Amino acid sequence: MQNTPPFIDRLSLPAVAAPMFLISGPKMVIECCKNGIVGTFPALNQRTSEGFEEWLIEIKEALATFEAETGKKPAPFGVNLIVHHSNPRVEADLKLCVKHQVPLIITSLGAVSELVDAVHSYGGLVYHDIIKKRHAEKAAEAGVDGLILVSAGAGGHAGTINPMSLVSEIRSFFKKTLLLSGCISTGRDIASAMQMGADLAYMGTRFINVEESKANDEYRQMIIDAGASDIVYTAAISGVAANFLGASLQAMGITEEQLKATAKVDFGKELNTEAKAWKTIWSAGQGVTSIHDVQPVSQLVKTLKEEFKEAIEDQKKVLEQFS
Repeated sequence: MQNTPPFIDRLSLPAVAAPMFLISGPKMVIECCKNGIVGTFPALNQRTSEGFEEWLIEIKEALATFEAETGKKPAPFGVNLIVHHSNPRVEADLKLCVKHQVPLIITSLGAVSELVDAVHSYGGLVYHDIIKKRHAEKAAEAGVDGLILVSAGAGGHAGTINPMSLVSEIRSFFKKTLLLSGCISTGRDIASAMQMGADLAYMGTRFINVEESKANDEYRQMIIDAGASDIVYTAAISGVAANFLGASLQAMGITEEQLKATAKVDFGKELNTEAKAWKTIWSAGQGVTSIHDVQPVSQLVKTLKEEFKEAIEDQKKVLEQFS
């Protein structure tokens, strides 16, 4: 069974820019794909299914134009679907993904074999978010093509297991593609993910601080100013445990007592009132420690490639010492 992604020859780096709520949009996705990494966005970043389809068309047309003008195949793009009973749009959005043959579907909060079959019907791939072995086993049973291992310290909805342990445990029974998420901000981090046994690095927080993201300047500066200890892990915002910038929680007057509470999971709500909350309560992972600037996607990918190659060369030197 092949674990190497079928689109690997279209990548300049083994990396995926993760879909981030209210942050990822067509501009960032297009630039990622043009520069050789997978660009993705959540379907719910568009407030309606009609708007979601407009984004799909915009991305497809831009990448087709790029290929026609350069003769280069861009990296594929992907869409994140929240597969939870409280998301009223999942069925309509899935139909649009099938209609437009979205190359990669990233599912969260539910692995459903019928969805996998629908995506496979046109040759698409399904990668599923997991934070523990039980979730991975259920996703494997549903027939997904890859698992996204969301380890400790990742931005957004995250797990608490060390990445080394998580990769080892899941790789013991899942032989398809593994993506590793959690504190990956540099090219050296990407190389480390490969060394641990992942096939692709899954990067979120680092791509908040690109010029093409939808983050505002205050959000980006807060990431630059933050360290690992400034990240707060709580289920109080969405009902699912996630990592947030502590300074943004404090700015909204959220108390320690409130952070101990657990909200009800409701992604119908996320389409309206919760979206307002996430505009001022900002998510980020512990990888903020390596983020010191804001760059265009093209420059960031170039920097990541240089760091990645340098890390690989350093590993070769170590190997020579011990061979």
